[in-house]
This record gives sequence, structure tokens and C-alpha cells, in this order.
Amino acid sequence: MYNENQSPDYRHAIVNGNIYCIVSEGLRGKNNLVFTGNLDYKYHADVNDDYVIPDVMVACDRKHLKGGSYSGVPKFIAEMLSPATALRDKTVKKEIYQNAGVAEYWIVSPRERAVEIYYLEDGKYDLKYSYILQDDAEEAHYNAETKIVLKEFPHISMTLAEIFENVD
Repeated sequence: MYNENQSPDYRHAIVNGNIYCIVSEGLRGKNNLVFTGNLDYKYHADVNDDYVIPDVMVACDRKHLKGGSYSGVPKFIAEMLSPATALRDKTVKKEIYQNAGVAEYWIVSPRERAVEIYYLEDGKYDLKYSYILQDDAEEAHYNAETKIVLKEFPHISMTLAEIFENVD
């Protein structure tokens, strides 16, 4: 039985941390902040107090930070899938982020070592890239060194191997 207060699988935390560290390092000295699962995103703050808690979120407008929440429009959000959250991350949250105007949304599956990358185009998310890590260099579809660049932050990139480092 699923307990809402139960922590996600350890792979979730590893991948979350990997992405957070790379993005955080890329934003060092910039006026943007990256948060990992510890900040409420109030996507309609002018209408109600509804919120979600993204796994990784880049906040660019500090004036929208207040207490434990952010009410601006993030440039980037990543959600790590788990059996308990997969449907919500791929439907409800995806729609929330799309309607809020989040430019780039990643859906990452630590168990499958897969990532889907959506870009907001004309108000709708378009699946631009979909990867499943193949880290056996002798396989035909080896892609561990495939570099992924954040659309809104082209100076920040990471390989599939870096995203899924230490996930077995």
C-alpha cells in the first residue's frame, strides 16, 4: 500500500540531485535560482493558493519568491517519475506547467533511465527529445555521451550518463 508520506525510491533522489547540481553550477553567479523539491510553486497566485512542488525548478524573478513559495513563471522544471506520481506528472502537472508558460519541462524516469523533454511552443508542449540511456559502448544505440542543452540556458548542458550517474 502506498503511503503519501513515504519517501520516493532512492533512484529518484540520485537523479534529482544530479540534475540539480549541474543546473545549480551553471547558474552560479547568475540572477536565477534552482530549487529541488523544497519550494511550493503557486501557479495561479493571483487567483487562489493552489500549488505543486516540482522536483527541480529554476526561478528567474526573485520578486516572486515569498516564504516557502514561488509565484513567477519558472523557465525550467523537471519531474522524476515514480510509480505513485507517474500519471500525475505526465498529465495534471504537465498541463499546469504548460498553462503557466513554463518554457521547458522534463519528465525523467530514474527506473527506466529515460527522459522526455518538452518545449513550450505556441502555448502547447511539444515533445522535442526522448531518450532511454544505453551506456554499453558496444551496443549500436550507445548514447551515454549524448549532450542535452537547456533551451533557456544554452550554457548549461549535461550528458545522459551524468543525469543517471550512480543509478543502477
